Amino acid sequence: MSALIHCVTVESDDPYTLATWWAQVLDRTLHDDDHPGDPEAVLVAPGGHGPDLLFVEVGERHGKGAFHIDLQPADRTRDAEVERVLGLGAALVADRRRPDGTGWVVLADPEGNEFCVCRGAAERSASA
Repeated sequence: MSALIHCVTVESDDPYTLATWWAQVLDRTLHDDDHPGDPEAVLVAPGGHGPDLLFVEVGERHGKGAFHIDLQPADRTRDAEVERVLGLGAALVADRRRPDGTGWVVLADPEGNEFCVCRGAAERSASA
């Protein structure tokens, strides 16, 4: 049997605040034991399916962006998801959308960690 991903760890200056922001983006909940000021916070995978996201406080980051996630909207278009996440406080880093509808958008969370928003499955199959 192969190994399974238990969690994805995100280095953070303020784990609880950053996890709370990502909870809105991913529609996840924080673990019951997490509180403001804690040195770590966990976003629990819905229904226990998929890895948890563990946010940990670090004194010094290991490089530009301690992680990178590519998001795929489940029930809206890529462009609608970009607008929603920008409305939650993300910053636009680079717009890599192409005239033919392909491509992605690079955004940054409130601590500057970059992530991408790609097309959803419905958009990809419609253009295939």
